Formats: sequence, C-alpha cells, structure tokens
Amino acid sequence: MRISAAWVIAMSIALVGCAGGSEAGKGKVTTLSRDLPLPLGMEEEASDSGSGSSRCDASAPNRDATELDTSGDGRADVRKVRLRLGVGDTARMVLICRETDLNADGKKDVIRYYDDDGQSLREDSDRNFDGRIDNSTAYQHNKIVLQEQDNNFDGAIDSRIYYRDGKPIRAERDTSARSEGNKFRPDRWEYYEDGRLVRMGTDLDGDGTVDRWDRDEAYTEESADQSVDEMAAKAAQAGAASDAEAK
Repeated sequence: MRISAAWVIAMSIALVGCAGGSEAGKGKVTTLSRDLPLPLGMEEEASDSGSGSSRCDASAPNRDATELDTSGDGRADVRKVRLRLGVGDTARMVLICRETDLNADGKKDVIRYYDDDGQSLREDSDRNFDGRIDNSTAYQHNKIVLQEQDNNFDGAIDSRIYYRDGKPIRAERDTSARSEGNKFRPDRWEYYEDGRLVRMGTDLDGDGTVDRWDRDEAYTEESADQSVDEMAAKAAQAGAASDAEAK
C-alpha cells in the first residue's frame, strides 16, 4: 500500500467532520490530558466563565490586564494578562496569558499561556465552540513539541502528535473511538521523516499491538537510491585519495 502525507491530511479532515459537538460540559473549559505539560499554576479544570488557569488571573500581584475589540462589534474579544518583572528602571511587562473569543459568544475559545520570559508554553482551543477544549499544543523554546486533539468532540483524546524542529516525527491515533476520559487507546501509529509519513502500523483486533504495517514505497525507493548514490560518492572520494597518495 502506498501512503502519502496528503492521504493523512484527508483522513484527519474526515475525522473532524464525523461528529458534532456534545452538550456535556458546556460552558466549562477542561484540559485534554494530564500528560501534556501544564503552565505554572494551571488547574486541571478552568472556571465556568471559560477563562484559563491562574496564569490568566490579573488580580494577582504585579499583574494587569488589557482587553481589545478586534472585530469592531463593541465587545472585547481578546484579553491579555501581563506580569511586571523587576523594579524601577529595569521593570518590564511580560505577556503570560492571551485569551481570545473567536465567535463572539462571550466565552474564550483559544487560550495561550506563556512563561515569565514571554515564551509560549501551551495553547488550548475549543474548535467547535461547545465549551470544551479539543485541541492542546505544548511548546518548548517557542517550538511545538506535542499536540493532542479530540477530533470527534467526545471529550477524549483521539490523536497525539510529537514534533521535532516544528515537524511531526511520530503520531498515535485512535480511529475506533475506544478512548475514554484520560485513557488514550491508540490503534494506529505513524512515523515521519522530514515531515513525510513513511510508515504506519495498525491494530486491527484491538489488543493494543500492530497487526499490519504499511510503508511509503516511493520513499523507500528514494532512500535506497540515495544510499547507492552516497556509497558511489564515498567510493569515488576514496579512489581519488588513493590516486593522490600514489603520486
């Protein structure tokens, strides 16, 4: 079977569209997984108002908040919380939380958390506006390292993607909707090279182990050709070196 990155994207879109939002937990924003790194002070569950963790609490010492109306409808849809660091002439304000209301319903749909240096820690988003987080992304040094998604909006993770240097290197997916709560039960494992899907394992009987492996044949052929070319180049270099020594 020949697989490609375009095929994976198509499958992901199909998963997103396969189910509507649930009414359960409406009006309350919750985190997806305890395994995903949490910003300092972040609770397991946010308040009913849809605000983020204590990281977004502007009433704490040395903090202030500003609200912006970016849509021009007369209501604030972006809220920023900043932390004051240092004293006197060395004092500076650092952004530690940014909340955004995308659909003008008065609830925060995207919450980005930052560390005390202003670098991104994590972003939680509610893509179907049902009041529950369904996409969580963790960052290190402002680069994405892990993303968890609830693509059928049932309150459980069904996709976990690992990144290196901004590109996916491995993904785990639950395509059978077997995951419940914080118990993630993947049945498909994907491996990437330079952002390209090259190998995929599938659990067909639900026992948690791979029953079938599929590989990108074109990538395998390209890798083989590249290896041959590299061997030929090394042989040529070795021959040139030998000729030089003989002279």
